[in-house]
Amino acid sequence: MKLLPSLKQLEYLSALAELQHFGKASDLCNVTPSTLSAGIRDLEAVLGVALAERTKRMVLMTPVGLEIADRARVLLRDAEDIMGYAAAYGEPMTGEMTLGVIPTIGPFLLPKVLPTLNASYPSLSLFLREEQTASLLARLRGGEIDLAVIALPFETEDLTVRVLFDDIFQFACHADHSLAGRKSITDRDFVDQPLLLLEEGHCLRGHALDACRLRNSPIRVQFEATSLNTIVQMVASGLGVTLLPQMAIDANIAAGTNIRLIPLLKKPSRRIGIAWRASSPRSPEFDLLAEGFRSHKVD
Repeated sequence: MKLLPSLKQLEYLSALAELQHFGKASDLCNVTPSTLSAGIRDLEAVLGVALAERTKRMVLMTPVGLEIADRARVLLRDAEDIMGYAAAYGEPMTGEMTLGVIPTIGPFLLPKVLPTLNASYPSLSLFLREEQTASLLARLRGGEIDLAVIALPFETEDLTVRVLFDDIFQFACHADHSLAGRKSITDRDFVDQPLLLLEEGHCLRGHALDACRLRNSPIRVQFEATSLNTIVQMVASGLGVTLLPQMAIDANIAAGTNIRLIPLLKKPSRRIGIAWRASSPRSPEFDLLAEGFRSHKVD
C-alpha cells in the first residue's frame, strides 16, 4: 500500500502555514515544538518535497508547501465531516459542536438561549467562539467551527443560512438631549447629530446605517468604538447619539444610565441568522439548534 500522509501531519502543516511559527503552531496543535517539527520532517519525507524553510527567527513556507497546506485544510475539514456524519447516525444533538457568534449578538442572546438548550440537550457539548463576521465565516468554511450566528445581510455564498428573527433598532440619546422628549424619531432627525458608531469591521455599523437609510446621508460621525458598552457610556456622558439593537436593550445594556430610548418611526431592523456548511452531515441537528434559537428570540 502506498505510504500516505497522516491527518496529524496535515494538521501540523496547516497550522504552520497559517501561523508561520513553530512555537505558535505547536500551541495550536497542543504538542511541543519538537513534536511538530518532527511531524513536518516526516511529512516532507513521505511527500519527497521541502515544505518549509527554517531559520532561527522565522519559518518561510515553500510554494509547494503552501499549496499542500491549502489542500490539507480541505482534507481535514472532510475528516471532521466524516466524524459528524457518523455522529448523525447516533443520537442527535450529542457530542461536540463549535458555535461562532459575533460580538454584537453573543453577550445579549446567548445568556437567554443557552440555559434552555443545555437543559434540552444535556449530552451536547457546545463550544463558543466570538469574532467578527468575516473571520467567523472564514473559519466556518475552513471547518474550524460548525456553525455561526451572524447578522444579515452579509455575503454567505455557498453556506446554508436559516433566518432566526429580526432585531429592531432604537434611537438612544442623553436624557437632556433636544430630541429626548420625542415619541418617535425619523431619518431626518439624524442630520447634523453627533453619531456614535462601532468602528469599521463590525457589521452592526453598516446594518444600522442601511436600516435607517443613513449610508449616504450627511451624518456626522462623532466617535467610533470597539464595543456597544463603550458607546452606551459615551451616550450617557452626553457626547452623542446612537442606534441600539433591541437585543442589547432587552439585555439591559442601558440600565442604570441617564439614556433615553426612543422608537424609530419606520422600525428599521437587522436580521439575525445562523449559517453552516451546506455539505455538513449534521444539517438536521443544526436545524434543531436553529429552532431552539428561534423559539427563544428576543421579543
